Amino acid sequence: QVQLEESGGGLVQAGGSLRLSCAASERTRSSYAMGWFRRAPGKERDFVAALSRSGLTTIYADSVKGRFTISKDNAENTMYLHMMNLKPEDTAVYYCAVGPVVSPRVNGYNYWGQGTQVTVST
Repeated sequence: QVQLEESGGGLVQAGGSLRLSCAASERTRSSYAMGWFRRAPGKERDFVAALSRSGLTTIYADSVKGRFTISKDNAENTMYLHMMNLKPEDTAVYYCAVGPVVSPRVNGYNYWGQGTQVTVST
């Protein structure tokens, strides 16, 4: 059982930056693919970014390409989502997840965090 805990959310003005962190309860190095998803008010949970187990493959939603970067620190069992040039439409609860293979699908992940709120003001 892997427990995940997100942090780093908050309120930021449009054009600003945030870094989300996702701490894992156990060693995830090379064991899991990692992903970030988000749920905006009244919408489904959407894919944001994912990183393969090896760390060599990353995939991003078109809406965040060039603005968001997913990374991980194996030594600290922590995954990050660096978000730049934030837009009001990025406002959502952000969730981290781990699973067997890198995937943009919600059902591709076995373990999920509780989420952290990101609000981007105009």
